[in-house]
Amino acid sequence: MLDKPISSNGAVHRGRPDRRPLSLALQGGGSHGAFTWGVLDRLLEADRYRIDAITGTSAGSVNAVALAHGLTVGDADTARDTLAQVWESVSMPMDLMLTGSDQRPSLNLLAKVGLSMTMAMSPGQFNPLGLDPLRTILTRHLDIERLRTDPAAPALYLAATNADTGRPRIFTNADLTIDAVLASACLPSVHEPVEIDGERYWDGGYSANPPLQPLLTAGPHDALIVLIVPTRHAGTPVRPAAIQARESEFAFTTAFLREAELMADATTRARRTRWPFGGELERSLRQMRWHLIDAEEYIATLDPQTRVVTHLPFLRSLRDAGRDHATDWLSTGGTHVGDASTIDLRTLQAAV
Repeated sequence: MLDKPISSNGAVHRGRPDRRPLSLALQGGGSHGAFTWGVLDRLLEADRYRIDAITGTSAGSVNAVALAHGLTVGDADTARDTLAQVWESVSMPMDLMLTGSDQRPSLNLLAKVGLSMTMAMSPGQFNPLGLDPLRTILTRHLDIERLRTDPAAPALYLAATNADTGRPRIFTNADLTIDAVLASACLPSVHEPVEIDGERYWDGGYSANPPLQPLLTAGPHDALIVLIVPTRHAGTPVRPAAIQARESEFAFTTAFLREAELMADATTRARRTRWPFGGELERSLRQMRWHLIDAEEYIATLDPQTRVVTHLPFLRSLRDAGRDHATDWLSTGGTHVGDASTIDLRTLQAAV
């Protein structure tokens, strides 16, 4: 009979009773989110941690709901299967559009021309029927109602950006819908805004990629951040395509870097405060321990345009890279979960 330890948010979790509680913050980045698929697959395989809370943005939100669904309706193996089913359903044959290897593909000239034409069109022109395969995939593989109502579900916090104000909205389990996941992953150059409660939303990457603040009150004092968009670059781009790629990366990292800096500053101040002067926020900040798996060095070797490549062999190579990074982390930073932070949140550099 399986043990079912109860987390601090009341959720019941199947698995080993000695697993340490852990929150996850999953960044978005198009098809590069398959790297995070691999990270999660390896963490689930190791079965060391109890995932109590997950924040996500864009592809990170897709990973978050797939992971949460599997853990809610089954166990770690169920979650691994769900992640694989979702990502394999997202894939499409692209042999005629690619050059290079499966591990390091690039769009061929014809595909680049097609992509440029797409970027010059409005979503209504490019996709007049409003087709959205991701909606079908999520509906087929996930029980969103179960994630909204089941107390055993991990706490979810999915970021989207209000298309009229630029402000983030964080969707939690209580207001989770397929539309909320699609809003978090809504690139305005490809899809019409997703309307929810009379408001229109774009991709959460513009405002929180991924959000960190919800993890302060989510329960676990350890949070693992998985980054798939580079935050450091070698040299300044000069070619138009490279400049455009850098602009896109900045658009999807600036909000996260700013929040991380603010969180680091607030933590420093909180640690200078001593009872009885500290409040609940100060106590949460002092208790948080931060960890990181950063795909930067690996992603930097890829053509930035591969964020739109959903060729299954490429997605699987990203998954395998994520598994390798997670294996390394399990033997280094992962050994400190429950004891100490392993990164400086301000610089995202190793702290131990």
